[in-house]
Amino acid sequence: MTSSPAPARPILLAGPTACGKSALALSLARRTQACVINADALQIYACWKILTARPGPDELEVCPHALYGHVGIAERYSVGRWVRELEAVLEDCAARGIRPIIVGGTGLYFTALTEGLAEIPEIPAEVRKAGNRIRAETPWKLVHELKEKDPVTAASIDLRNAARTQRAWEVLTATGIGLRTWLDRPHRPLLPLGDAAAFVMEGPSAWLRARIENRFAEMLEKGAIEECRAVLDAGYDPDTPSCRALGARELMSFIAGDLPLEAAVERAVIRTRQYAKRQRTWFRNRMQGWTRVPAHAGVTADDLVHLGPA
Repeated sequence: MTSSPAPARPILLAGPTACGKSALALSLARRTQACVINADALQIYACWKILTARPGPDELEVCPHALYGHVGIAERYSVGRWVRELEAVLEDCAARGIRPIIVGGTGLYFTALTEGLAEIPEIPAEVRKAGNRIRAETPWKLVHELKEKDPVTAASIDLRNAARTQRAWEVLTATGIGLRTWLDRPHRPLLPLGDAAAFVMEGPSAWLRARIENRFAEMLEKGAIEECRAVLDAGYDPDTPSCRALGARELMSFIAGDLPLEAAVERAVIRTRQYAKRQRTWFRNRMQGWTRVPAHAGVTADDLVHLGPA
């Protein structure tokens, strides 16, 4: 009796915003039976289609897609939940004999997937509310308390990053154990890097800047302002994770009459470029074992075969 061939290894495709990774993932999916799976922390939200560049109807017809637009605007979502949901999707792909193509720009998702995720307990709502209040009123207190009570974690994170500092404060307050201690505990990855074909797309800064500017202009043509108005009616809150889509804050300021459209677009593009820079820093520092893909060279799905074991 001959056995069925083993399913092809999952493909991981990371890259900064606007680099063309979704188009490349779709091109890969056309080569074989595949499911494109989201690894972007904002494309999970149902309220954003245009500003997060979620796959449209034409793309969704090419192959199955998973973990896109399935979370409500008011829901809290975490990398832990993403890993758990991804595990179920990977099991389904294996059962159906189709290849998973995991694509996105959230480096933390990929790192948790391939290196493992610390099992930090859920943060109680009252602790999160307290953290939100302190961050809004006296953010320096979060830094002060963290340095005083958890100097190891304080020394290991960027204390200028308000969200990360608040997260570390919340973990310490809720569990009595520092975030760095939780992260250093052994944990098993869902998908070790050696079990996947892993690629990071990259290109020159000037090339990426132009693509960011062009894509934002396209988003406006597709109705990004109207989408923001709909989200405003649905309960826009800039302090919630769901409402941090790049460009949302600036277009909301335009809608409110606080900024002219030209200034709003300029600020949105600048913030997107800054975000892309942080993504590239993460990929460079935390994903060194991944195969680099020269996105600016017009790389195709066939090219990946020569770049790495796809």
